[in-house]
Formats: sequence, C-alpha cells, structure tokens
Amino acid sequence: MVCSASTRPLSNLRFSEKCLFPFHRPSKRTQVLFFNTQSSPNFSATFNTHFEPKQATSPNLTVKGRRLEFSAKAGGAQEGYSSGEEAESLVSDASYEEEFSWLSVILPFLFPALGGLLFGYDIGATSGATISLQSPELSGTNWFNFSAVQLGLVVSGSLYGALLGSSLVYPIADFLGRRRELIIAAVLYLLGGLITAYAPGLSVLLVGRLLYGLGIGLAMHGAPLYIAETCPSQIRGTLVSLKELFIVLGILLGYFVGSFQINAIGGWRYMFGFSAPAALLMGLGMWSLPPSPRWLLLRAVQGKGPIQYYKEKAIVALSKLRGQPPGDKVSERLIEDTLISLKSAYEDQESEGSFLEVFQGPNLKAFVIGGGLVLFQQITGQPSVLYYAGSILQTAGFAAASDATRVSVVIGLFKLLMTWIAVLKVDDLGRRPLLIGGVSGIAVSLFLLSAYYKFLGAYPLVAVAALLLYVGCYQISFGPISWLMVSEVFPLRTRGRGISLAVLTNFGSNALVTFAFSPLKEFLGAENLFLLFGAIALLSLLFVVLHVPETKGLSLEDIESKILNK
Repeated sequence: MVCSASTRPLSNLRFSEKCLFPFHRPSKRTQVLFFNTQSSPNFSATFNTHFEPKQATSPNLTVKGRRLEFSAKAGGAQEGYSSGEEAESLVSDASYEEEFSWLSVILPFLFPALGGLLFGYDIGATSGATISLQSPELSGTNWFNFSAVQLGLVVSGSLYGALLGSSLVYPIADFLGRRRELIIAAVLYLLGGLITAYAPGLSVLLVGRLLYGLGIGLAMHGAPLYIAETCPSQIRGTLVSLKELFIVLGILLGYFVGSFQINAIGGWRYMFGFSAPAALLMGLGMWSLPPSPRWLLLRAVQGKGPIQYYKEKAIVALSKLRGQPPGDKVSERLIEDTLISLKSAYEDQESEGSFLEVFQGPNLKAFVIGGGLVLFQQITGQPSVLYYAGSILQTAGFAAASDATRVSVVIGLFKLLMTWIAVLKVDDLGRRPLLIGGVSGIAVSLFLLSAYYKFLGAYPLVAVAALLLYVGCYQISFGPISWLMVSEVFPLRTRGRGISLAVLTNFGSNALVTFAFSPLKEFLGAENLFLLFGAIALLSLLFVVLHVPETKGLSLEDIESKILNK
C-alpha cells in the first residue's frame, strides 16, 4: 500500500458526503474516524501529497494496518452540515507514515546505486592501478615512465570526464529524465571500462578514462535524484546514504581487486576492466524500472505534453515502484493530489523559467547549502587521501606495493563500517549533528597528518591512525550527508539543474584538488599541505554551523516551503 500526507494542519482536510462515514452533525464528544484507502474509491480527502510520507507529529493520528485513524476533539467539527457541504477537521499538524514493502524499494534503489558503486570502484582501483602502471616490471608496457602531469591526467581523467558530464547535463537534465540519464551513464561506464582495460597506449587510456568519467558525472547526478524522488520519505535519508555506502563498497572492491592483481603483469588492465559487468547490470536494471513519477508530473506542468498522458504514466510508474497493480486507486489519488499541488506552484510562473533561475531566490539558497557542502567535501583533502592512499602508506613505512594496497583494504573496510553507522543514524540523529561531529574529527585528523610529516615521522602508525580517523569522520559526515542534502534541498522546479550544478562543483573541486596534490606537496611540503587542509576543515565546520539546516523528517516539498522560502 502506498499512502502519504503532508504535515500541514488537518484543518485543511476536506471530507465530502461521499465518505464511508457520514458525520453531518457530529456530537461534542471525541470522534474517531477510520479511512480505508483501498476499499474507498470515493475517499475524497485532499491530502496535498507528493508521494512523500512524513513522521507523525500529532498524538491524535496513528496508522493501524491499512487504516488511517485520528481523533477530533470536542468542537473539532462543524455542526449543521447540509447535503453537499464540506466539513473541516480542526486537528492540527498531523501526518502519517507511508506503508511500504521493503521488497518493493530494493530494485529502485539498487540499480541507481550501482552508479555510485562504479564511481567508488574507480577511486579504489585507481589507487592500485597507478602503482601497477608505473612499474617497469608489472606494467606490461613500454610507456610506464609517466611525468607528474601524465600521472595527474591518468588519475584525474575520470574526474575531468565527470566534470564535463555534469556540465553537459545541466541544460538537458529535465529533458532526459532520471531513468534515461542513468541508462546513458551505464553505457558510458561500460565503454570507458573496456577501452581503458584494452588501451594500447596512453592516449587511448586517457580517452577511456574520460568516457568513464562522463558516466560518473551522469550517474552521480541521476542516482540521488531518482532515489530521492521515488522512495518513501521516512527512509529517504537511509536510502540516499546507502548510495554512499555503495560508493564505499566500490572503493573497497577496487582495493580488493588491486590487492589481488598488484603483482600480476598488466594487473592495471584487470583493475580497470573489472567494472564492465557491473555497468552492464546497471544498464539492464535501469531499463526495467519506470521513470520517476515526480519527473513525469514535472513534464506535465511544464507543458511538455498532454497532462492526462503524463498523469496516467505517473500512476502506472508509482504503482510499479510500490509493487501495486497498475493504476491502483491509492497511486491514482496520490498522483492527482501531487499534480494539483504542482499546478498551484506553477500557476503564476512561466513553464520553464530562465537558464539562470537556479541562482535566484530560494534556488540560490539551496545551491549555497548543497554546493557549499560538496565543495568543502573535496577541498578538505578527500580526493588526496583516497586517490593517494597507497602513496601515503608507502611513505609511512609500508614500502612494498602489496603492503600498501593491503592496508588500503583495511582502510576500506573501516570506511564501510563507519558509513553503515551513518546510514543507521541519519534519520534518527539528523543531518546537522553528524556533520558537526564528523567535520570536527576531519580537522583533527588532518592536523595529525601534518604533525606526522613535520615531527612524528618515526611513528608510521600515526599516519595510519590519522587516515582511519579521517576516513571514519568523513564517512559519518561529508560522505553521505552532502549527497543527501543535495538531493533534498533543491525545489522540484530547478532540481535537475540545481543538482547538476552541485555535481559540477563537486567534481570540479575534486579534479582540481587531485591534480594539484602532487605539485602542492612538492611546493609546500606534505606537512604544510595537510595543515592547509585542516584550516579549510575548520572553515567548513563554521559553514555547517551557520548555514546548513536540519531536514530530518521533512518531505521534499516541506523543505522547499519551510526552509527555502523563509
């Protein structure tokens, strides 16, 4: 069953005489009303719903089985209703959680999340592949002697592709839709992985890295959108954070493959090519899923086709996503109410808005929040710590390439554990507490790394401990929460373009930091570079405290009305 309601006061709920339970002249004592949304096709309460269930905020309302039950206090209903007149309940500020089957939400989450897994796999595999590529004995090539710029291009090539992909998707995000965008991403992942694995020279290798990166750019834009728009809101934080867990699983998988192939001749080919089967699965899986119902209704109110056509498609899509028969009554009612709300939001606006609309009013506020988080996510050193984990560990005393990659696996496992903790707590503790605590730990870990390179070089375990602290704190804060906030804060009208800008900001800063790490390390020294990252981490903590709101328990529409429009 799918059912949801907004958190606006129940005084706005309207019941007609066609309800199963007539209450033309209610008594003064408390009334208990029962709604059966499956057996009552004429149930005509307007819930202003957007598929988004909310946490119950009133003791007067509960969900029991398939029934919505709430009570109205004395005087809570008007007296003297004649036939055709509407009654209004004065029970205020109540809502209820959507009932759903976990089985029905697995696939709509899993296949988009594979886009995150393949992104993470690139991070983990690149860590070992760069070691294999530069080894005269292990590369299996005669072009292993890379300059610093060439190595930076190999490492950052996929990130430049992601940057380009994010730029390309900005003007066409709402045209493509979330589903088609993820299918294209899967094709690019597949082509990029295979071309990189079979590259006969550096130029072809870089082309493969660029194509793979284009897939990353599209996937990291489309995946959080599709997941956030199709899942029940009471588990939205959990599922979008689970996508981060898939990124971590990908990193760990990349570390594992690197660990097993690090001593093989041409092992880097296996490391890069191992992504192809997962990309194929992602493409086939997304092909089997329906489009996002929210996106379909957005196209309808933008005037991109007959409203009835998009409405019917949205009903079928929502029914399929919730494991219900095509066109079930609950899905039909949800779509109708959502369409009414979207029309109301658009009635005084042009169908499309300007190209730069994302930089105006509430959209700008959303971009400052989402873009600021993903920017600080990168410029606090995250790409450097992950992409150069092997190199950092080698300088910390793990001289053999195999030793460094195996310790990277340990770090990946710890990363997985901490991400799982964030997944369990994000809808319980909220976004802000995890961000504030995690970013504080990131600052401490970066200062520890600086101290290691400055005067604690005789203690290699300090570097390992600092890396673990960094990874743990990152995975309960910037890692999952940044992408969650990005998927939540943008209004539906500009969500596609807003998230593409946030992804562009993320990968742009990621590529810049990754490429600049080696030159900056030579110019400043590792101790001063990590000291700089630590100072930036303190600035990011101040940003979180002053500008990042709490969105726990709010629907996407409530975030727009209660936070962005303040």
